[in-house]
Amino acid sequence: MLYELIACVRPGSLQEVRELAKTSGMAILAGGGVIRSLHNWDTMLLPRRVRKHQTYYDRGHYFLMRFDSNAATQKSLRDVLGLDPRMVKFSVVKVGSKLEEIARKGV
Repeated sequence: MLYELIACVRPGSLQEVRELAKTSGMAILAGGGVIRSLHNWDTMLLPRRVRKHQTYYDRGHYFLMRFDSNAATQKSLRDVLGLDPRMVKFSVVKVGSKLEEIARKGV
């Protein structure tokens, strides 16, 4: 199944963003998944102020990753990212399960 990971990392260091993208990618590959694309969206304002790990954030560095994997790999990725203190927010969305569905959406 094709998933999209939209992740928001605490701002400041591009190195932290690279490390989190690499950690996410390694978790996907270890579970037998395939990474389709990775896009850096740079630093942006958050829609609202967020408190995470006893710190408030107004901005975050976003990246988007599209990947194919099974549900167990996607769950383990969510567990890894949820425990990382550098991660402000993230969301994993299922884009489609069949190639025909994904092709119709133009992804």
